[in-house]
Amino acid sequence: METASSPSSSPATLPSFLLLFLTIYLIGYFLIFRSWKSSSHLGASCLMSLFHGTPAVIMASHALLTTTRASVHSFASPNTAVESTVLEFSMAYFTVDLLHYLIFLPNDFIFILHHIATLYVFATCRFAVGHGAHALLLLLILAEVTSACQNVWTIAGYRKHDVVLAKRVRELLSPPFYLFYTVVRGLAGPVALYDMAAFYGSGAAEGVIPRWAWLSWLVVIGSAILVSVLWVLRNWVDWFREKNSSKKYK
Repeated sequence: METASSPSSSPATLPSFLLLFLTIYLIGYFLIFRSWKSSSHLGASCLMSLFHGTPAVIMASHALLTTTRASVHSFASPNTAVESTVLEFSMAYFTVDLLHYLIFLPNDFIFILHHIATLYVFATCRFAVGHGAHALLLLLILAEVTSACQNVWTIAGYRKHDVVLAKRVRELLSPPFYLFYTVVRGLAGPVALYDMAAFYGSGAAEGVIPRWAWLSWLVVIGSAILVSVLWVLRNWVDWFREKNSSKKYK
């Protein structure tokens, strides 16, 4: 088992991960979703997300489970090499996806700001502070555990007006996906954030993680959770509205 006192440096994995996600995106854009014509970039982004979300959950879980710490709440412990690798893996994904939004969807300010803020948190933890990855990986797991379901739901939504199967998948997947997302982002997420805030607010990270760092992390993460909750609430409202509308026409 790797200990929390292990060096936080890792091989130059960030360039390799950048190349990996760029390759996945290009394969999706030019091969898999080529028939989507003007929407091929949307499919390519989802494909890349599929290759990030679940693997990130597995990698982060492995990093947390194989690292020995003095306390399970040691949110200020030094980043281990494996934790740093997970951070770089996610940084690479968000960098390539940010480029995707800047090129194809420059007016989607919410996603652009989300990606920039996420990169800020991971980059400062990885390169500037060198501590705190334990807390961020816990939140990364919660953020990405719904990724596979969300990407299938999103892809089906892109094609629901053209493909009958896609429409059916979207309709069947929406309620369980919304419920899963609500529990993770609306319940587990705030609890994890509170645990993190209580730890840092107690002064337990004093002299290890600068106040500006953990305060900015809490603001970014809290804002992301709030936006996620508002997003899923809007989808619940739309779903109930569609259900009520369909009943009226029966």
